[in-house]
Amino acid sequence: MKRRDAFLLPLLTSHQNDTRIGRDRLEILTALINAPSFDPLFRDDIIQIPQGHQTYRWFCRVGGCERATGLGDFCHSHREEWLTVAKQGVSRSAFLSTAEPLGQSTDHYGNMSCLICPERPARPGEYRLCELHFAKWSRARARKEAALDLDGWVAEQNPSPGFGACAVLVCPLLAESPLGLCRRHGNAYRRAGAPGGALISQGWWRDDQAAVSYTDHNRFQSWCNAETAVALPAQLNLRGLRPLAQKEIQWGLFTHTQRSRPARWDVIALRMVVNACRGTDATSIIDLDVSSLSKTATGITKEILHELRLIYFTREETKEAGFIETRHFGITLDQRLGHISLTGISQRWLRGIAWDYFAEILSSPRCPSAHKLDQIRRAMTELSAFLEADAPGGGHDPAVLTKEHADRFVADQRHRERHGLPSLAMVRSDGKPSIVTTGTRSVVFNHTRKILRKAMDDGATNALGLAREFVVALPNAGATAYPKRRRPFADEVARALADERNLAELTRVHDPDDEGARDIWEIVVVTGRRLGEVIELRWNCIGRLSGLAMLWHDQTKVGNYDAAIRIPESLYDLIADRQRKTLSRFADEHGYIPTGKERDGLALFPTNYRSTDGTIALSRPWFYSRFRPWVDAMDIGHCVPHQARHTLATSLLRQGATLTHIRRYLGHVSDRMAEHYVHLSNTDLENVLQHVWVAGPGTASPGELLAGDSAKALTKEQALAIAVDLARRSTPAEGGFCTFQPVVDGGACPWNLDCHNCDKFVLSGADLLYWRRKREQWRLLAEGAPDDATADYLHRYFEPTARAIDGLEKALAGLGLLDDALALDLRKPQDYFHRVWSTAFRAADLADAGSREQDEYSDTCTTDGDDLKQDIA
Repeated sequence: MKRRDAFLLPLLTSHQNDTRIGRDRLEILTALINAPSFDPLFRDDIIQIPQGHQTYRWFCRVGGCERATGLGDFCHSHREEWLTVAKQGVSRSAFLSTAEPLGQSTDHYGNMSCLICPERPARPGEYRLCELHFAKWSRARARKEAALDLDGWVAEQNPSPGFGACAVLVCPLLAESPLGLCRRHGNAYRRAGAPGGALISQGWWRDDQAAVSYTDHNRFQSWCNAETAVALPAQLNLRGLRPLAQKEIQWGLFTHTQRSRPARWDVIALRMVVNACRGTDATSIIDLDVSSLSKTATGITKEILHELRLIYFTREETKEAGFIETRHFGITLDQRLGHISLTGISQRWLRGIAWDYFAEILSSPRCPSAHKLDQIRRAMTELSAFLEADAPGGGHDPAVLTKEHADRFVADQRHRERHGLPSLAMVRSDGKPSIVTTGTRSVVFNHTRKILRKAMDDGATNALGLAREFVVALPNAGATAYPKRRRPFADEVARALADERNLAELTRVHDPDDEGARDIWEIVVVTGRRLGEVIELRWNCIGRLSGLAMLWHDQTKVGNYDAAIRIPESLYDLIADRQRKTLSRFADEHGYIPTGKERDGLALFPTNYRSTDGTIALSRPWFYSRFRPWVDAMDIGHCVPHQARHTLATSLLRQGATLTHIRRYLGHVSDRMAEHYVHLSNTDLENVLQHVWVAGPGTASPGELLAGDSAKALTKEQALAIAVDLARRSTPAEGGFCTFQPVVDGGACPWNLDCHNCDKFVLSGADLLYWRRKREQWRLLAEGAPDDATADYLHRYFEPTARAIDGLEKALAGLGLLDDALALDLRKPQDYFHRVWSTAFRAADLADAGSREQDEYSDTCTTDGDDLKQDIA
């Protein structure tokens, strides 16, 4: 089947050899076009597009210019001016602001009436006069009456009757002579050899009763009926089309303007579609062979056909036709028309099950993504292709399918996965067969099992006669689809991706228009944002908060909108430069610089595709189309942008950030997801815990959480933005860290190493077990005190230390690290505690201790204790 037929199959099947369907469709379109909601601009057979129409634009972009465009956005005269000044470095916005508008060209298209005779067309030239009055005006000037005012002379003249409309069937212009042809078609008639031999007497403009003679009037009339319409820049002529084809084009033109992001349709391409319908005498636009049209005209035709499918088929009728339209369910997919073809599922019973499943999920409150819909279609198409090739009768009778057929399908998929063989049914966008991988095989297994099991639960398989054994034999792929997670960039890869020469190459070779590929990549690397979060940045995404450079973005994956993070000054300057470029591009397009609300709504990286107002951002496929060739040219292996996120997460962990900090900074939904991006080890966790500090017992506020310079009073946004900035110079001390800088630099301690009573001493998360054991020690001492006064003294003496310990536990619990701190004995407390706390005894030795002499007991206790201590160490 040809690709054209595959695209048009649902329409062609119901359209061929059925005039009743054509009449019904004409009635439907006529009713829709006559509805009040339909734009009256598209109701007439001659569609005159007004100047200023953004979707069907034909006018020069210079403000006030009345001439039509040639190539690009300027008329011929302004295009020549622009090419000249552009070489001198003048920006487009500056040119638009200084260019002088031009009036209508004197070489008009014959659609202007004479100033004196409204029923006669004006001849081309400086004066809007018909042939008769131009001759009179010329004679007046020849008699040296040129000083006469033209307006005054025109007011004194009498109008002459016209010659009616042009005899060409589809032409809306006035005839310029008794021959009955407009100027354009008169010239075309002479170039064609004057078929029919139509002649008119000389000097006819002076004789209102001039005679016309023909050698073959019928031939002349046939030529007039077959001749094409005059191409006018602001006009789309639908005359001469079959009624249904005309209504279809009118409906397509209207519905295109109702899209949220309508592409600019060139009038020339639209005229190609109309002329193709007229030239082939097409009953409907469905009859067109799109392969004979240009790429732009083909795209226009396909979109019109898609809109026609929505009204030619009801939701229920699409099931029989073999496709499904998401807009029938109120679902619009991003960058998709919403047409899901199911014709690749050859078995009608299987196609019906697939259609029912699609209809149910499209009607659900949470519709899946377009990617998920593609996966479902792939799974059912793979199963259909296998049954067509392997099952009796192509699998069209579900009653003959058994468990054996399901087992063979499973074995075939696994065989293709193992050996990298192509799929039976699926092809890539470039026409090459899709290779079965672990991911695609898992998608096929999971969805075929899920869909058929649901059909079995609903009773559909039982009604079809499909055996239960066939359904239950389809396996669940489990968690084998993507067993590996992304690795951080290796050092040599990271250096290559950040090398200034390579980054310059990314712009020079792969993004010559500097639409932002390099800036997007640098923002991804520095901030660790998801690629979609960076591409969708708004123009006003940066700012300063209490002097800190901040980036605002939407973390749509986790539902966190307008989130703020702190960014380096170099990145702030890079984004500010991109802001200036974006405004300059907008000014070049529209001729002015946006302000206020319009500027805030701009995308930082706007696309030119179907976006004239700059609010739509570039797409991820656009970035990948630049990023992948760039990486391939460096020969550094396979790399994806998301690895930058893993690399940043690992770097943050190495620098002392906690999992909670990483989760908040990268926008994860849980610590478990954060762990997916980093590889935790005891050494990593120790470095993290050592950066969680609280004030020591010798300070005025024991247990107060310290975070370097971030301990100052900050807003919530600032705290979250600099939560990972916990670096402070320090040196290890007994049970914590000393922050007294002379000692950190190597000097002697002026307080004789009395750390626990010093206000420069801080407790870290790595010392929690040490201080918990210290607290137990003091509690035992207080409980063994000889009197209450001594016990109270010991409690009061240890109270600052107890508050510091409580503060450390609360800090670790708030960061989600308390369990990790208690699970790891990082400080080896046996090195610091009294000997009695590091001595252990075997139960057997203690049982025999009572029968021995005191000196034997002491020797044994000492020996065993020393041996055990060494074992522990």
